[in-house]
Amino acid sequence: MALHVYRRHRRDCKAGHPEDSLSSEFEERRKGWRRCDCPITASGTFNKRYRRQSTGQWEWEAAKALVAQWEQGGEWGAVPAASPMLPDAPSGPRISVTEATVAFLDKIRSRALARATNHKYETFVRQLCLFANHKGILFIDQFTICDMDAFYAGWRDAKRARARKLDKLKTFVEFCLRRKWIAEDIVADLEPPEGHSVAANKTPFMDDELDRIFAACDKLGPPTPPGRGQRLWGGEDAKDFIYVMLYTGLRIGDVVSFDVSKRLNGNNIFLRMHKTRKELYSWIPHWLVNRIMERRQRVGNLIFRVGKTDSLERQTQVWRIRLGKIFSLAGEFSEPPVPHRMRHTFVRILLERGVAVGDVAELVGDTERTLLKHYGKWVTSRQARLSAILQDAFADRPKGNVIAIRG
Repeated sequence: MALHVYRRHRRDCKAGHPEDSLSSEFEERRKGWRRCDCPITASGTFNKRYRRQSTGQWEWEAAKALVAQWEQGGEWGAVPAASPMLPDAPSGPRISVTEATVAFLDKIRSRALARATNHKYETFVRQLCLFANHKGILFIDQFTICDMDAFYAGWRDAKRARARKLDKLKTFVEFCLRRKWIAEDIVADLEPPEGHSVAANKTPFMDDELDRIFAACDKLGPPTPPGRGQRLWGGEDAKDFIYVMLYTGLRIGDVVSFDVSKRLNGNNIFLRMHKTRKELYSWIPHWLVNRIMERRQRVGNLIFRVGKTDSLERQTQVWRIRLGKIFSLAGEFSEPPVPHRMRHTFVRILLERGVAVGDVAELVGDTERTLLKHYGKWVTSRQARLSAILQDAFADRPKGNVIAIRG
């Protein structure tokens, strides 16, 4: 018997639909429908008994695929037998996609990686689970080589990002293979995009672009008064944020969570624990210390905190939007003006002033090899050395005369 599928809205429905109200897929495809993540429910009769059960899904395709399996199995929660065309499942209890991904993330977190790295793995797992729901896949051994081809083909990332995500996919499959949850390596023939290993050029802001950015901060002016279109921040707030990024090389997330009581020590700003387990500091000028301390008196130790949320991701997004406003007021740029370019600018300024590559690499937490690969054009000593080598090599070569070409 065909089951009836619909969405039952909860009391805390994000779209504000009335509690216990129902909506169909047809209704939700209408223009202007307010989407939410309330679960989709199925109801119907199996073995002469009526029942209503949540699918646990909020997207229609995944919910309908799951309900189709219940209908094929003839009972609630039934899963059809695996197709004979699929590879033989490993012996032992079958592991669901959810169980496998949770175990994988637990293993990743046990490595005590950086928070940003953990977040990337969590994003990858979320995308894999959404793909499994869309395909109606419940157990990890139901994935096939063709499924992985389709999953990989659906990525819209740039070349290097696709290659890094593919590494995560292969790590996950190897994790499942070692635990004998799947019978074969279903990603063995997937290859990264052509050109993924070509080093990305780092594009710092040039001095004239920095001048326009700070002029845009002045153009924005102070915060606007309460009322319609109220803005709680102003150009000086943006300047404080940009100055800290520019003079320390910190990433935007580190600046957003900047705690004066933990970061600032005189004119030194704590960057991180070095590989030698020694603290590493960056120096900032007196005038910037004074700006930071004045801001601390107004807003507290967390000088760039936004609202009351504890979500670093949310606060970072707010500051990205604020800086985006400044960049739009600053005019056109040769490359998209993103906050991370302030970190590249920090490196450029140091290299142009002749600071040793090893010292700059230590300040930004990179190796000398990585720094030369991405910032080689800004190393003045390297350019001077190469020019001297070429001049010496061709010093005794024949010298042609300049001939004027008439006509």
